[in-house]
Amino acid sequence: MVDVAGFELTPEDREVLRHPLVGSVILFTRNYANSGQLTRLVADIHSVRQPALIVGVDHEGGRVQRFRSGFSALPPLRRIGHEFDLDSKHGLTLARSMGWLMAAELRAHGIDLSFAPCVDLDYGVSEVIGDRAFHAKPEAVAQLALAYMQGMKDAGMAATAKHFPGHGAVVVDSHQSLPVDRRDWAGLANDVLPYRRLIANSLPGVMVAHVLFPAEAPEPASLSRRWVQNALREELRFEGAVFTDDLSMGGAKEFGDIVARASAALAAGCDVLPVCNDRPAVAKLLDELEFEVEPTAHLRLVRMRGRPAPELEALHAGEPWRGAQDLLARSAQPPALKLTAGNA
Repeated sequence: MVDVAGFELTPEDREVLRHPLVGSVILFTRNYANSGQLTRLVADIHSVRQPALIVGVDHEGGRVQRFRSGFSALPPLRRIGHEFDLDSKHGLTLARSMGWLMAAELRAHGIDLSFAPCVDLDYGVSEVIGDRAFHAKPEAVAQLALAYMQGMKDAGMAATAKHFPGHGAVVVDSHQSLPVDRRDWAGLANDVLPYRRLIANSLPGVMVAHVLFPAEAPEPASLSRRWVQNALREELRFEGAVFTDDLSMGGAKEFGDIVARASAALAAGCDVLPVCNDRPAVAKLLDELEFEVEPTAHLRLVRMRGRPAPELEALHAGEPWRGAQDLLARSAQPPALKLTAGNA
């Protein structure tokens, strides 16, 4: 999975996208000027190859929302968790609606997938996760993530839960360096519970974290057969697509050059390897990686392709979008306070 330079494809972009090892594209804020431009860019990417490349983006809401002007300002997942605490039924309705709204607006522009939801638990220590987490309690995260996933499915988009097996209990930001979590598999039971629930409900995708769990393996989860093949595939019986987190991140760089990292991730059982904001690394990888893509991996990725959805004008005219806007406006208001006797 590679990125592209700007608002439209360059000749170099087109050459990279035609390489047989490239199967998908990830977009960033630099790729967005306005709604029409984004729709044209995505259509152009889809036209480069047949079958079409899959186009994705990180668009969770809150701090992590690549496209702003012209898109709904989605709340951070923590706000949805707060509403769940006040009224669980409303919280679940909000989760499903925001999952739908996020996915519907992206699908209206042709984008196939968003790397969401984040199902890390909020331990209160990870700044990079922070309000991206629904909740501290695993059961609440499981319920809210399932509702969010169902909303995405309603809009024609496959969900990708992240960051397996859990990024919420470490302070270090894996974008910068390698976080270390000393817990073993049994100690991660709470973090894994949302994945169990989502997998039981046909979760399509999982993104694996650049976090080291030395009690289980000597390499980060993203490069580890213990985590991808044994834990995810065999113990949790996950049959969907496995994405690594970006292999250009600091948390992966301690484990060799880009070819060594990619080879380790593929050997671990990962299907899709994002390499972002480093075109020389992409060129090196495409020149030197020796790997034959398995047909089953192709099939898993095909299932991540976006399904038919209304274009933007029809989306905005529909009752579901207006209803989602009403819920969004309510969630944007200051949260209600519940005073107890201890507050007096």
